[in-house]
Amino acid sequence: MNYRFQNLLGAPYRGGNAVITQNTQLISPVGNRVSITDLIKSHSITLPVQSSTNIRHLAASPDGTFLLTVDENNRCHFINIPRRVVLHRMTFKKPVNVIKFSPDGKFIAVATGKLVQIWRSPGFKKEFFAFELVRTLADCEDTVTALDWSSDGKYLLVGSKDLTARLFCIEKLQKGILNKPFLFLGHRDTIVGCFFGYDKKTNQVNKAYTIARDGYIFSWSYSSNGSKFDNDEQSSELDSPQTPEQDREGNLNGGSESNVKKRKDFNGKEGESSEIEGYLHKGEWKLLKKHGFMQSGAKLTACDYHRLLDMVVVGFSNGAFGLYQMPDFVCIHLLSISREKITTAVFNETGNWLTFGCAKLGQLLVWEWRSESYILKQQGHYFDVNCLAYSPDSQLLATGADDNKVKVWTVSSGFCFVTFSEHTNAVTALHFMANNHCLLSASLDGTVRAWDLFRYRNFRTFTTPSSRQFVSLAADQSSEVICAGTLDSFEIFVWSMKTGRLLDVLSGHEGPVHGLMFSPTNAVLASSSWDKTVRLWDVFQGKGAVEPFIHTHDVLTVVFRPDGKQLASSTLDGQIHFWDPIDGLLMYTIEGRRDIAGGRLMTDRRSAANSTAGKCFTSLCYSADGSYILAGGSSKFICMYDVADQVLLRRFQITHNLSLDGVLDFLNSKKMTDAGPLDLIDDNDSDAEEGVDKQVRGKLGYDLPGSMPNRGRPIIRTKCLRIAPTGRNFAAATTEGVLVYSIDESFIFDPTDLDIDVTPEAVDEALNEDQPNRALILSLRLNEDSLIKKCIFAVNPLDIPAVAASIPQRYLQRLIEALAELLESCPHIEFILRWCQELCKAHGNSIQQNSRNLLPSLKSLQKAMTRIHQDLADTCSSNEYMLRYLCSATSRSSSSTKLVVK
Repeated sequence: MNYRFQNLLGAPYRGGNAVITQNTQLISPVGNRVSITDLIKSHSITLPVQSSTNIRHLAASPDGTFLLTVDENNRCHFINIPRRVVLHRMTFKKPVNVIKFSPDGKFIAVATGKLVQIWRSPGFKKEFFAFELVRTLADCEDTVTALDWSSDGKYLLVGSKDLTARLFCIEKLQKGILNKPFLFLGHRDTIVGCFFGYDKKTNQVNKAYTIARDGYIFSWSYSSNGSKFDNDEQSSELDSPQTPEQDREGNLNGGSESNVKKRKDFNGKEGESSEIEGYLHKGEWKLLKKHGFMQSGAKLTACDYHRLLDMVVVGFSNGAFGLYQMPDFVCIHLLSISREKITTAVFNETGNWLTFGCAKLGQLLVWEWRSESYILKQQGHYFDVNCLAYSPDSQLLATGADDNKVKVWTVSSGFCFVTFSEHTNAVTALHFMANNHCLLSASLDGTVRAWDLFRYRNFRTFTTPSSRQFVSLAADQSSEVICAGTLDSFEIFVWSMKTGRLLDVLSGHEGPVHGLMFSPTNAVLASSSWDKTVRLWDVFQGKGAVEPFIHTHDVLTVVFRPDGKQLASSTLDGQIHFWDPIDGLLMYTIEGRRDIAGGRLMTDRRSAANSTAGKCFTSLCYSADGSYILAGGSSKFICMYDVADQVLLRRFQITHNLSLDGVLDFLNSKKMTDAGPLDLIDDNDSDAEEGVDKQVRGKLGYDLPGSMPNRGRPIIRTKCLRIAPTGRNFAAATTEGVLVYSIDESFIFDPTDLDIDVTPEAVDEALNEDQPNRALILSLRLNEDSLIKKCIFAVNPLDIPAVAASIPQRYLQRLIEALAELLESCPHIEFILRWCQELCKAHGNSIQQNSRNLLPSLKSLQKAMTRIHQDLADTCSSNEYMLRYLCSATSRSSSSTKLVVK
C-alpha cells in the first residue's frame, strides 16, 4: 500500500513560461505541477508538489537550486529543487505577470499589476515569514508585462501595457534621493520583452532592446559622455512612490536623515551613504533603429534575448518563430512550428538550444538552431486520455485518447517514443500482446488496429462488414483470437490474429458492451454491458458458457482476478460485485458510494456529502497477487480495497487543483450570484486574448457532462486504471493526464519475523564471525533493505549455492525483490545472476507451488533481466562493428606499409 506519486505523463506542457537551468535542465509547468526534463539523459520527472491552481509563472535561481512558482490564485511556492520540497509559501495581493531572480540570486523582482516589487530571496534559514519586501516601484501607468535585470543587479528594465519601457536604478544615488526612471517611448502596442545589451569587451550595458506585441523591435544606444542630470535637476527631482516602510527620502530602514547616519544599502550592508558605482543614470539613451518582423496579422507572443550571442528569438500567434542576430537585425531562421500560438520561447545558457512551447497543442520542443535538429519533441494528448495498457515487462505504457492518437511511453524515463495517428476517431481501448512487441487498439472509427513496436507501423487492421463503434477490447493468452465490444450494435466481434478474418459475432447483450476480458487460465471471455448483465462466452465453441450474471444496475466494467477464480464487476450505483465464474454465484459485494463520494461541482444543487448521484466506479484493476483491487471513476478519489475482507485500505486523491471542477467539497457562498457561481461567469475576453481555447466536450459525449453550464471547465475523474505486472507501480488516466504511482523506496520499518535477538548488531556480529547464511537470514527477518544487500555482497561466490539452499521459503519473496533492485542498479551483473540461478535450482519446486504470491517479485526480476539483456545486446553490437572497423583499418594500414617498404 506504500504507493507514492512518481510522475505525470500525457501532458508535458499546458501553458506558462518555461525556464532552463544548468544549461540542460528544462523546467515547465504541467497544470498545477512542475515537470523537470534532463535534455542530456532524456529523463523527465514531475515534482511531488501541487499548487492550488494551474501554474502560470516560473522563475529559477541562477544556480538552479531554488524555484519560484506562481499559480492563477497568485499563490507562490518557494521550492528546493534537489530536495523536491516547498520551503516557503506566500500569496500576492494582485495578479502576477512576470517574476525573475536577480543575477546573484539575492533578490526577486515581481510584477504585480502596475507595481514592481523587489523581495529579498529566502534561503535555507527557517523564519516565520521569510519573504522580505525591500522596495516597490510604482511608476508604471498600466500592467507590467516584462522585466530584465542588469548583470550587476543594480538596474531593472521594466516593460508595461502603457506602451513604454522604464529604466529603474534599484539603489540610492546620493543622499537617499532616488532617480526618476528613464522612459523608452515610441511603441504602439504592449511591450512583450525588454532586454539589456552588453559590450563584449567591458561586459557593461551599452544598449537595450524593447519588443512590442505588434511585431516591432526598437534598438536603443547608451552613451556615457556627459551627464543627463546636473545637480540642480537632481535636487528638484521628485521621489518615486515608496512602500509604507520607507520614509519620504527613500531610506530603506525608515527614520529621518538627521538621526540615521548609518543605514543599510540595498544589499544589506551598513555604511556611510555615498554615491554608488552605477553608471546608467549618468549617460544618455538614444533610439537607433526600428525593425519590424513582418508577420502580418499575427501578434508577437513570446521572446527572449541571449546576451553573449547578441541574438533575439521571437514567437508569434500563428505558430511561426524567428531567430535574429542583433544589432543588425539579420534573420538567421524563420520557421513555423504549427498554426497555434507560441506561448514560451527561451534560450539555454550557452545559446545553442531554443525551447518553444504551445499551450493549445500541449507541445514542448527543444531545437538546436545551428544543426537545425530537434533535441526534444514532446506532445501530450490534446483531449482526455481514455485507456491505458502496460506491457508484460512493465517497461512500456500505452495511452489512447479522444485526439485519435495512440502514444507509447517509457515508464522509467517518462518519455513518449512513438505516436500512432492512423485512427480517425477516439481511441477507446488498448491491449498489449503477450510477446511484448505488439499493441492492439480499438476506436470509435470502427477499426481495431495492431501495431508493430519494432518497425512502428500498423501491420493489421480488423474491420466489420458494416461500420461499428468499438469501446472494449480483449485478446486470449495465445494471442490468436481478438475480441472487441461495440457501442451501437451491442455485439462482440471475434477475429483471427494470424489471418485478420472475422470469425464470429457474439450476440446477446441489449446495451453497449463496455467491459471485455479473457480469463487468465482458460479461453472463457467475460463481457459486461449496460443491460445490467455480465455474460461468459466460450469463444472457441461460439456459445455462452453459463447463464448471465444479473445485476440491479448497469454494469460498467468487468475484470478477472489473475488466477481466474474470481470475477469483479462495478455497477452504476457505486457497488463492486465479486462472482465465482465457475459456479456462477455472487460471493460478496462492496458498497463504494460513500468511499468515492467527495467533490462538488459548481452547478450541483446538493452538497458533496448528500449527493451520491453519478458516483460510480468505471474502472477496476486487480493487483498482481489478487489480494487487493483498485477502483476509480467519476470522483477525485481512487479507492484501494482488500478483496478478502472487503474493507477500504486507502484512498488516493488524484489532484488538489482548484482549476478543475469537482475538487472542492464546500463551495464559497460569497462567490454565488444571481447569475450563478462567480467562477463560471465569463465577463471578459481574457481567453481569446491569451489564445487559450478550453475543451468543452470530448468525443464521448457522456464522459464530459454539463459542458455548456460548466463553461468548458474540466471535471476531475478517473477513466482508466492499470497496475503494472510487477506490482511496483500503477497508472491512472485522469483529467490532468496519466498519473503514475510507484512504491516508495524510502525505508519503512516493517520486520518479517522480529525477535529480541534480531538486531543490526547481530547481523554485523554474524558477518564478523564469517557466518553469511545466518547474517542473511537475520537481515531478512529484520527486513531492512541496506542490511539485506550488505549481506548478499558479503557472500563468497563459491558459497552462493550453500547459502541459497539454506534460505527458508517464507523469505524467498523478500530476497528476490532485493536481487531485482540490485540487478537494476549495481554493476556486479554476473554475481547477481549467479544468485538468481542458485535460488531457482534450490527452490524451484517452492517457487512453482507459491507462484501466485511470488509473481510480483518474479516480474520485477524479469523486467530487470530484460533491460540488462537489451543494453548488453546493444553494447555487443556496437563493439562488434567497432572491432570490424579497427581490423579493416589495421589491415589497410599494414598493406600500405608493405607497399612503402617495397
